[in-house]
Amino acid sequence: MCRPRPVGSQLSPGMARRSNDDRRSSLPFTANRGLLATLLQLCTERFRRLYFRAVESVGYHKRDILISRVENARDSFEEAKDQFQSALEKFTFLTNFHGGNLENLYGDLKAEFDYSLAKANGVRDRISAIQMVGDALFEEWRQELDEYTNRSLKASSKQQLRVTYQHYTQLVSAMRKAESRIDPVLAAFHDQVLFLKHNLNAKAIASLEDELSMISVNVTGLVQAMERSISEANTFMASFSRQKSLPAG
Repeated sequence: MCRPRPVGSQLSPGMARRSNDDRRSSLPFTANRGLLATLLQLCTERFRRLYFRAVESVGYHKRDILISRVENARDSFEEAKDQFQSALEKFTFLTNFHGGNLENLYGDLKAEFDYSLAKANGVRDRISAIQMVGDALFEEWRQELDEYTNRSLKASSKQQLRVTYQHYTQLVSAMRKAESRIDPVLAAFHDQVLFLKHNLNAKAIASLEDELSMISVNVTGLVQAMERSISEANTFMASFSRQKSLPAG
């Protein structure tokens, strides 16, 4: 019985050489990309340390920065929530449109989408800013536990760290979950704005009316997730204010 030759044996010598050359030529690119990622991470870490050193030199500690950023993120969620609700109202109004200048209406909806996108980007930036300082604060706190000589104080600080970090992870998790609901809503808004731009007629209005129910459901879910994030932010800030002995960081 004839056995099929291995796939590699079916390549001509020239093709085999080219295949090996291609693999070898890709190695420097892969290595350079890995090196670039490592250098970027080191630069980011160095910048983070310099930044905290600078602000702490004027008496503004990581704890204070974290509280300030959580407060800013909470306000950003409030603004984004209001904006998405406003955009939904505009889209709902469009389904009741009966004559008039569609180009002006398109301009209004496009503006609502742009505002929503800007608020969404603001939310993302605020969450990342919280994690930047939060991760640094808790890393430093863990390291400083080893500096205790008093076992009772060390145990108390360790317990406080555990509880505070749990609140922190709950906050970030709630915010990231809310963030994950943003893109589907933005995508739906963008599709309708784009379709209206290309079809300034009754057909576009009818299309929006068909999609409005699902858009409304998505916006409602997004608003609820944002409200949970706002509540988590308030809870986190309240717990911090009660912890007078929390390390400044």
